[in-house]
Parts: sequence; structure tokens; C-alpha cells
Amino acid sequence: MLLIAVTTPKGQRTEEECTIDTCSIGKSDENRIILQGWTVGRSHATIQRRADGVFVNDLGASSGTRVNGTKISGSYGPLKPGDKVTICDYVLEVLDLEPEAPAAPTLASASHAATSAAPASDADADDETNEQIAARAKEIVEVLKYLHQQLIKQMDLRRVDVNRQSEDELRDNTRVMLEEIVAADRNIPAHLDKAMLVKRVLDEVVGLGPLEDLIADESVSEIMVNSADEIFIERNGKLRKSDITFTSNQAVVQAIERIVTPLGRRIDESSPMVDARLKDGSRVNAVIPPLALKGANITIRKFSKKKLVGEDLIRFGSMTPTMLEFLRTIVEQKANIIISGGTGSGKTTLLNVLSSYIPKDERIVTVEDAAELQLSQPNLVGLESRPANAEGKGMVAIRDLVKNCLRMRPDRIVVGECRGGEALDMLTAMNTGHDGSLTTAHANTPRDCLARIEVMVMMAGMDLPVRAIREQIASAVRFIVQQNRFSCGSRKVTHITEITGMEGDIIQLQDIFLYQREGFGPDGKVKGKHVATGQIPEFYEELGSRGLDIDFNMFASGDKRL
Repeated sequence: MLLIAVTTPKGQRTEEECTIDTCSIGKSDENRIILQGWTVGRSHATIQRRADGVFVNDLGASSGTRVNGTKISGSYGPLKPGDKVTICDYVLEVLDLEPEAPAAPTLASASHAATSAAPASDADADDETNEQIAARAKEIVEVLKYLHQQLIKQMDLRRVDVNRQSEDELRDNTRVMLEEIVAADRNIPAHLDKAMLVKRVLDEVVGLGPLEDLIADESVSEIMVNSADEIFIERNGKLRKSDITFTSNQAVVQAIERIVTPLGRRIDESSPMVDARLKDGSRVNAVIPPLALKGANITIRKFSKKKLVGEDLIRFGSMTPTMLEFLRTIVEQKANIIISGGTGSGKTTLLNVLSSYIPKDERIVTVEDAAELQLSQPNLVGLESRPANAEGKGMVAIRDLVKNCLRMRPDRIVVGECRGGEALDMLTAMNTGHDGSLTTAHANTPRDCLARIEVMVMMAGMDLPVRAIREQIASAVRFIVQQNRFSCGSRKVTHITEITGMEGDIIQLQDIFLYQREGFGPDGKVKGKHVATGQIPEFYEELGSRGLDIDFNMFASGDKRL
């Protein structure tokens, strides 16, 4: 690292920080320190830190380079404190001439160095380690920016036409070019892993930058980019800050564009928000300035590469085998179901699991804002909404798709999420022969879910009395499955509730299964158990009256199989 004070001909002083060991000086934009003036060479000089000190290297410009008023030729040094380097009318002074301790190559070795140093408090050792890690991260970012610039120069020189190359060809050709640059460029610090540098730049140029490694990490369930240098991840239900960063805000915007462009969506100043998905179905939301104050940000909710099944939810403790058996039965027997829960509670995952129980001989139409459902039935049609184009035209809303799918002869309609007026069309479909339809809604309890559906129906613009809306809900929806995410990160089905009709103006609810909390365990995870309330659902009584072989013992309070 080099810290250099630059005084202009007018006496203005600035300090330039160069995080690599060689700082280039001249009037070309490629230099780390750019000086103005017709007598300044394009690449005029360099200041370089070596093992034996800091040296100035004159690169042969006609106006020359002076140290303390004496013109130098070639390399001069080592510099001493107070030495003045003059280039034309600019004066430069190196402020950090003391030799630097090498940065620790890894967190483990940095920690070892801190603990094996002269006696110091634990807090001092931690501070030293953090400073070393921060300095190393800053150095890597500077080198990545430098390599990115060199790559662009090489592509310009070779007249590379990226538009005619496939994604694989572009990645392979860019990798070869980067490897050549890294092998030949002496400005890159020798202690840095060159393979790592090539991969980081390659990911940022033709991929999603540092997000590539996070997306590949199966233990990471959510990625939150708040700004170029601030990335948080969720792992095992807990949020933590990642030590990786983008090189610039523009790199974040470019990553967003690579996600949304293949989907026919756009993000720019006139449309600064977008919902999209990755190739594996992971949900993506992005916001850019002027709406995002700290810089472009991205939120990615990853989907498991392995499709989850009901037995996985039992293993995670989200429900019991008896509850899963019950849910499978009501899906197969065409009960209309709403999955309710907060953001990140696992509604879409549960919807995927329940949808997999729909018989394969039925025709399913799915309607989603950004396609996330992963169904495997043979007679399946997936519809996805579309935002307006740059002229504000061409928008196709969820409500339009729900209306249209009624004409597509569906046996079941699965709506990824009801957020507005489409709730009215969904209720209408459930009441007009499309039994067994499923959807999700944001709410904290089954009772709150009913209130939320009322509000969404009103958003359709129909001036319906509240009683009429509630009667529509009570006749259309049969079960509400409540999924909650607790503070410890665990997700559980907390209610399976049946709607039994109206009494006066109130929709009647009957809890079939509940999750009873019992505090927290020694590992910080929520403790509790799933219980049957003892209530037998009216839906099961109807199935029994039809002659189906129904096991009513599962509803006994304190059922051992729970």
C-alpha cells in the first residue's frame, strides 16, 4: 500500500491511496494518479514499494522527473521521509515510507499472528485481526478494479465482438484473456492468489459477480445486497454479514441486468424496481437509485436444488406425519386451501409440497408473478404476469391471468400469491367448480388471513358489502394452513384451521391441529409440540358420509402419532 500527497500547481493538496505496491502516474486515464498538462507524459513515472524501500521510476517523459530538485534517470531510491518528487509543476510526497507488515493471507493465520504477538488484551488482538482482514479485502477490490480495466483495454485492442459469442464461448474466451493479463502484469502483488483473481473478475464480467459463490453454497438460503460493499446472507435461519463485496455500484446494476434481461424485463431510472427469478427458480427482487439511497440492491430467496417433499418437512419439525397425512387427504379430495404466513415463512415451499399431491390425471393451471412453483404433473400450464414496457404498455396483471385461466378448462387453479384484486377472481373460481384450488396470502394468523382476503377483494374495485364478501369467503375456502417463521429461524405449521360457515356476520373457524410453544431449548431453537385439538373437521364427516374409508382417530386430543 502507498499513501501519496499530491500538491497541484495552484497549491491544492490531496492524498491518494494506492492499495497495490505500484502506483502509476501520468495524464492517461489508466494511471492511478492522473496529472494534467501538455508536458506530462501519458505514463510519466511510477512509485513502487519494494522489500528494501520505496523507489521512484522515471519512464522517459521529455519533461523528466525530479527528486528534491534533482532530475533523475531510471530508478531512484529508497526515498526518505520529507523527499519531494516533482513532475512538471506537481509535487508528490510519499507519506507512509515505513515498511508495512504483510497482510495475513487467511483469517486463520491472521488470528494466529494476533495471538502469538507480544502480550496484549484479547480485544486488541481482535482489533488487529479485523484491521488486517479489512486491509486485505480493500487491496483485493483495488486489484479487481485494475484487472477489469485491463480486460476492457484488451477487448478493445482485439476488437472482440461479444454479441456474436454464446455465453459459454464468452466465458471461455474471457477466462483465457484474463489468465494472460494476470500472468504478464507485474503490478499485481505476488502474494495474491491469481486463480482467485481470475475467477472473481470473470464472475463479475460474465456472471453475477461475488453472488456466484453464494448461490452455489447450498447452506445459504437468502442473499441480501444492500450496496456494493455490504452483502448479508441467511444461513441456518440466522443473518450475518458476508466478507465478499462487489467492486462498484455499477457492477451490482450489471448483475441485475444479467438476471432480468433474459426474462424480458427491464430495470432503469424510469422503472427502478423489478421482480425476477434465476435459472433455478430462486426469487429475485432488485431496486436501483434513485429509489435505493445506498446504491443498487438485490434480494435473492434461494430455492433448494433438491425438490422438498412432505417427509422433508417432517424431518425439519415443520409438521408431524399425522398432519401431513391429513393435508395430503384434503388436497386429493379437492378442498380449497389458503396457505397463510409472513414473509420468508415458507409459504411457497409448502405450496409446492401440497401441489405435488394433486392427482396426475387432473389439469392444473398455475398463475404467478415470478414463476417459482416446481410441479411435475403431466397436464400442467404455467402462466406468469408481465410488467409494462418502456412506453407504459403491455402490462398483464395476475388478475388478468386468473380470469383467463378460467377459460382454459382447469381442474385446479394454483395462484402463487394473492396480493390484490385477483383474490375476488380466485374466490369466484373456487365457488364455480374449480374445487381443490390453492393459493397463498400474507397474514400472521388464520383470523388475520380472513381480514386480509376481505381487504384484497375490496381492492378489486367492486362495491360489495362486507357480509357478501364474507359469505363468498366462507363458501369458497375450506382450510387455512398457517405457517410461521420464529425468531430462531425455524419454520413450522402452527395452525390447520377449517372454515365451518357463517354465524351472523362472523366467519366461524375451527382449529384442527395447533403448535403449542414451550419456550426455547439450550440451542436457542423454539421448543414445542404439535397437538390435535380433538375437533373432527366437517369436511372429513362429509367424506365419511360418501363412503370413503376415513381414520377419525387422528383427531383425538393427544394422539400418539403426532
